[in-house]
Amino acid sequence: MGIGLLLMGRFIFVAPILIVPVLYKWRRRHLSMYNTIEEFLQGENNFVPIRYSYSDLKKMTNKFKDKLGEGGYGCVFKAKLRSGRYGAIKMLDKPKANGEEFISEVATIGRIHHVNVVQLIGYCVEGSKCALVYDFMPNGSLEKYIYSKEGSIPLSYKQIYEISLGVAQGIEYLHQGCDMQILHFDIKPHNILLDQNFIPKVSDFGLAKLYPTDNSIVSLTAARGTLGYIAPELFYKNIGGVSYKADVYSFGMLLMEMASKRKNLNAIVENSSQIYFPSWVYDQYSQGKDHLEMVDVTEEERMIIKKMIITALWCIQMKPTDRPSMNQVIEMLGGDVDRLQMPNKPFFHPQEMHVGDLQDTNLNPTGSHTELTWTLSAR
Repeated sequence: MGIGLLLMGRFIFVAPILIVPVLYKWRRRHLSMYNTIEEFLQGENNFVPIRYSYSDLKKMTNKFKDKLGEGGYGCVFKAKLRSGRYGAIKMLDKPKANGEEFISEVATIGRIHHVNVVQLIGYCVEGSKCALVYDFMPNGSLEKYIYSKEGSIPLSYKQIYEISLGVAQGIEYLHQGCDMQILHFDIKPHNILLDQNFIPKVSDFGLAKLYPTDNSIVSLTAARGTLGYIAPELFYKNIGGVSYKADVYSFGMLLMEMASKRKNLNAIVENSSQIYFPSWVYDQYSQGKDHLEMVDVTEEERMIIKKMIITALWCIQMKPTDRPSMNQVIEMLGGDVDRLQMPNKPFFHPQEMHVGDLQDTNLNPTGSHTELTWTLSAR
């Protein structure tokens, strides 16, 4: 009995010594995340995102009843905010230990306001729970509207063109409209949200980086983005330095998909040379076949498609210096198609490189074809 009491006494004495440092470290880490976020936000503008508690999120989502979507980051739920309007709560599944991507997204979106950039309303950091609260976008992502598949809701080419122009204006604002240039690094259809009037909003800033506006070249330790939309200089340093032109390249790929209503990488083809869609598009236009095998297209729509395609081909030039700025892209999209000249042919093509070889570079596969092999190499 005496030995048992002695051991229990030692445990009662030692346990707090072991637990207190752990609790202190945990508290310091999460307070650090709060402080880091608020340091970015304070003084930038009069609007600071609301910090919600986890119990607030449970109330607003009716205990997470209405799931809007799910991805590698976690789940998105529909919520009714205190103001009475609807919002979307993005619950992060497994945020990094230091909350790097979470901090990046809150600090980035929390300081900017533009009609074509998603509005961050608030955030939550409580224990292991991390969440972002946005305006609700009733029409979801652009992804479900531009790929020709059964059951998809068609958009007219005039609507697609207006959406492309809005996306370009949103990206241009990120590059030049703030006191810091914001490089998105993950422009793709899934990250373009549409409101009730189909006004596009650039979203998902988890991979974004902020740099001084006078930085023409930025440093990255690894490539980032989604396969099919990543600029070649993020893989091959001899092509040129990484800059805002990486977003221009991604937008070019997005623009080409919007114009053609198909994915830029197609793993289900008989001839592997067809996988790199931009080369096929260039060949079609250089041979005067500017209809891209589309049916029931009016002359006005054909001109819209041509303008979008030529602009896209300029955006995806191999060398960053050969690509236009987003301001020039807006001018090209808004100008006369007859004044646009065809650029040089993009000379990248798929070869033997597994997506698995790129696992350590913050990359996401473009879809279900995660075993697609490809690389970007000059010929």
